[in-house]
Amino acid sequence: MKKIITLVLAACMMLTSFCALAESDKYTIVVMPKQVGITYFESARVGVVKAGEELGVNAVFTGPTVADAAEQVKMIQDLISQGVNAIAVSANDADALTPVLTQARNAGIVILDWDTPADPSVVDLSVQTVEFKRFGEANLDELVRQMGTDEGEYAILTSTLTAGTCNEWINAVLAYAAEKYPNLTLVCDPVCTNESIDEAYSKTLDLLTTYPDLKGIIGFSSPAPIGAGQAVSEMGLQGKVAVVGTCMPNDANALMKEGAISSGLLWDPAALGYLSVGLAKYVLDGNEIKDGDVEIEGYGTATIAGKQVFMGDPLIFTAETVDNYNF
Repeated sequence: MKKIITLVLAACMMLTSFCALAESDKYTIVVMPKQVGITYFESARVGVVKAGEELGVNAVFTGPTVADAAEQVKMIQDLISQGVNAIAVSANDADALTPVLTQARNAGIVILDWDTPADPSVVDLSVQTVEFKRFGEANLDELVRQMGTDEGEYAILTSTLTAGTCNEWINAVLAYAAEKYPNLTLVCDPVCTNESIDEAYSKTLDLLTTYPDLKGIIGFSSPAPIGAGQAVSEMGLQGKVAVVGTCMPNDANALMKEGAISSGLLWDPAALGYLSVGLAKYVLDGNEIKDGDVEIEGYGTATIAGKQVFMGDPLIFTAETVDNYNF
């Protein structure tokens, strides 16, 4: 019943937003996360809302309540019917979204992806965070630094097998490990946690039990390091098993201070949300998309390479610096 009420309220809010949009000549830009309700994407919502207010567009943040591509497809079909101007989507499954995004593009809707890529052939721009190779390598370097050795066993937690960005990071880690850290041993294939702290926690407990010599864990997806840190804490392995990865400073704060999470690597998700709206408006305004630095209203300089836009170097925070950030 609670889920039904939540969905009904979300639908009402979305309908109210679109009714208001229909009464104005503002662009309607919809930003869709993999799922609503988790800290990372709710922080991105803040940037989306701020961009709407500052850029004079109707920015709508809406998405499924679970990380499900089929739900995204249904919602995008509704958005096509509403006649929105632009859709920026964080794809749960790029291939599954290709037909509906093609339909949207054929209807004259500007298509972007953000955070996690969709099919490149159907997007106007791909709004990404840190260059994939650079981010994967930075995570492995930080894991080795926190482990205090470049030898031993480690594991990788990920979101889902179809999460394109996570897969790019994992591929970068594996290639970099083979080149720079040949004495590291990945104990098993990357473990899916489905954007769930609880799953990351339970699967990390399994890893720590199955591989008692495990020295490090990389968590890709913002809930993964939190669940891993909870498991390390419960088993009293602070200082013995290093946990690094993509987590929110506020979520990781307590676990970092007790030594259960060693380092977080991220970017400002609110800035990512803002940039997604700003770039959509940039395209809708008729600006030419070409390689190089461009000024995005309200955001600053962004660099376009092909269809991709990256935010820059990752932010690395630890127990000593986590209080410097509030998101």
